[in-house]
Amino acid sequence: MEFTLKTNIKATAKQIYKSWLSTQGHTKMTGGTAFVSDKIGDSFTVWDGYIKGENLELEPYHKIVQSWRSTNFEAQEEDSKIEIIFNEKDGETELTLTHSNVPESGEHYIKGWDEHYFTPMKSYFEFLK
Repeated sequence: MEFTLKTNIKATAKQIYKSWLSTQGHTKMTGGTAFVSDKIGDSFTVWDGYIKGENLELEPYHKIVQSWRSTNFEAQEEDSKIEIIFNEKDGETELTLTHSNVPESGEHYIKGWDEHYFTPMKSYFEFLK
């Protein structure tokens, strides 16, 4: 299964990119404890260990590609992959998230991205202004 989500956030691509790949920034913008890195090949955990993965490809302020799995994945299921593209215009950033290789039981992740990422991120960056 694969899906693509888009949202607009009132922040620069640089602000969002740096927050996504910083332990303190990721924790603050989502509200869940995160341990992340901005280095390719480094692993991460977010949402209090519910999600883990590895940085596969990083293009500063433009693109993040990570392997991704939650504790709901079955042992035999391979990691899924997220690709986030940042497209900044007029002081806000369109964030396009493509989540691929999602287990068939992963329909709920669509709602999860909105509730646990996009909504708190919008509030966080609005508050920073």
